[in-house]
Amino acid sequence: MKIMSVFGTRPEAIKMCPLVKAMQEDPEIESVLCVTAQHRQMLDQVLELFDLTPDYDLNIMKPNQTISMITANVLTGLEPVLAREKPDMVLVHGDTSTTFVTALACFYQQIPVGHVEAGLRTYDKYSPFPEEMNRVLTGHIADIHFAPTERNRQNLLREAIPEEDIVITGNTVIDALLQVADKPYEFEDETLRSIDFENKKVITVTCHRRENLGEYMANIFSAIADIAREFKDEVEIVYPVHLNPKVRAEADEFLKGIDNVHLIEPQTYQPFVNLMAKSYFILTDSGGMQEEAPALGKPVLVVRRETERPEAIEAGTAKLAGAEKQTIYNMAKELLVNKAAYDEMAHATNPYGDGKACQYTIEALKKKLKK
Repeated sequence: MKIMSVFGTRPEAIKMCPLVKAMQEDPEIESVLCVTAQHRQMLDQVLELFDLTPDYDLNIMKPNQTISMITANVLTGLEPVLAREKPDMVLVHGDTSTTFVTALACFYQQIPVGHVEAGLRTYDKYSPFPEEMNRVLTGHIADIHFAPTERNRQNLLREAIPEEDIVITGNTVIDALLQVADKPYEFEDETLRSIDFENKKVITVTCHRRENLGEYMANIFSAIADIAREFKDEVEIVYPVHLNPKVRAEADEFLKGIDNVHLIEPQTYQPFVNLMAKSYFILTDSGGMQEEAPALGKPVLVVRRETERPEAIEAGTAKLAGAEKQTIYNMAKELLVNKAAYDEMAHATNPYGDGKACQYTIEALKKKLKK
């Protein structure tokens, strides 16, 4: 059976590379890899880490590209690839523009679609934007849905997705994380090498979402600055700053020049996993880190107003801190001063699986295609 995987961003690559590798090793599957390079540099770093070379590379990334540009370029770029390969199924991941547009391109050629990481919802079509509508629309094109959790399955059932087309697999990000964390590693970045992870409480920060730009990002960075100054002898804050110039400008405005705040370049996946593993807790607006950090026993404060991963909140591995300065400050301070509160989060069970999501996904794929 010929399975084509299509992805274009670093987060997709992290979660799909272990699955592509597993399919390449399966004698029953002819695996074809197509990347759109919606993100170029960060995508290539992950492909290199997992030693994967795409069969097709649409290389669509352009400076200041809009969502409309991404949509048009993926749609037209994929059309001849799909026509040439005629796969039995195309796998897409999550909620990027690449994901939705690939599903649409497959629909136009009547090629079945498998949706990895299906069923996540906030029920607010503008938050996260455009991800919420990307995953909803993909879900209504897809023929098989690989849901990380029971809640994701229930979301799909409420949208009239047939029960027999949904499989709970856990999240492939745990497979990726455990594979990478298992390898010996020393930081190459000089700043990371200089941090005293043994004696300081290191907070790793990521913040980049479009809906946080402006007032909310100012609130987040201002709270981080206050924590850094109040706990200057105990805490080190590491923020690999996203490449978006608007994010960089706000980070510089609020955080540059604070001695124990380290604004570093974005890290490739391997050093970033090791940074998470050595951190005390994580403060993020990322989706994937809400799944990854708990697998490493690290509490997560989510600096967003809602999350499509409520399982993490319910399990106690993450807390929704919102985007108001005082709330973020209070929650971060509690984790630093209240050991019982910290331990309760650090020792909670990760709801996103056991690291065998790739195996479960391939088994379900074979069953579907052999019908």
